[in-house]
Amino acid sequence: MWNYSKNVVDHFLHPRNVGEIEDADGVGEVGSLACGDMLRLTFKLDADGRIADARFKTFGCASAIASSSALTEMIKGKTIEEALMITNRDIAEYLGGLPEQKMHCSVMGREALEAAIANYHGEKTATRQLEGKVVCKCFGVTENQIRRAVIENKLSTVDEVTNYTKAGGGCGQCRDRIAEILDEIREEQQAPAVEEAAVVPAEVGGRALTTLEKMHLLEEIIETRIRPALQQDGGDIELVDFDHNVAYVILRGACATCPAAGITMRQFIEKEIQKEISPDMKLEEIKR
Repeated sequence: MWNYSKNVVDHFLHPRNVGEIEDADGVGEVGSLACGDMLRLTFKLDADGRIADARFKTFGCASAIASSSALTEMIKGKTIEEALMITNRDIAEYLGGLPEQKMHCSVMGREALEAAIANYHGEKTATRQLEGKVVCKCFGVTENQIRRAVIENKLSTVDEVTNYTKAGGGCGQCRDRIAEILDEIREEQQAPAVEEAAVVPAEVGGRALTTLEKMHLLEEIIETRIRPALQQDGGDIELVDFDHNVAYVILRGACATCPAAGITMRQFIEKEIQKEISPDMKLEEIKR
């Protein structure tokens, strides 16, 4: 018997906002009946660009229903940008906690929200396509989904990954690969500390870089490393200004509408320029 909080029980027995908005501004669908969990989320914006209404339909357990109900309540009144800041941890905390074995339900809610917002921004299909190589064939979980869950929730064991993504919860043949991914992430997270200790990126020949030198180095990093990496997935980036250690950029292509663009900017692009130029460097996106 799962140890559910009072809030989980309440949202399961009395779910809020069940149904579907016919003229929705955003529609998102994740999961599948074959995997045992499925969620369809719709929302409608008001004249001020805030979420006026949100509704859901789900096929799943008590935690899936409760998480979906809680999410629709959480996003009402928020702008798209504010809604995107909601994490699966926020959903679980709103409910007073979820059993660890049911945390994948909060992850599914977060993914449905991102899919709905992507649909609002112009993504043609309301069903979010999985990105990356499928690791768990039983539940259709990709390597990208596993990596994101591990990094965002600081997971360290295969069982924790199963709790948050369901990967490894079927036949179990993918558990070795999940363990390898965990090891890869540990190595990646430890590597920057070693590299930063070995070099002083903000200096050349023992002196601090000038603003112009930082600008040229920044342009080189973006053109030779960052842009090619983004372009492989249909995205792009343009550097438009640089002032007081802040680089102002415009995201283009797939990056312009990707709900995870903020994570890419902070976890990949910003960290890369901080490592190579200065830990004080910041990245700001200019919306067009």
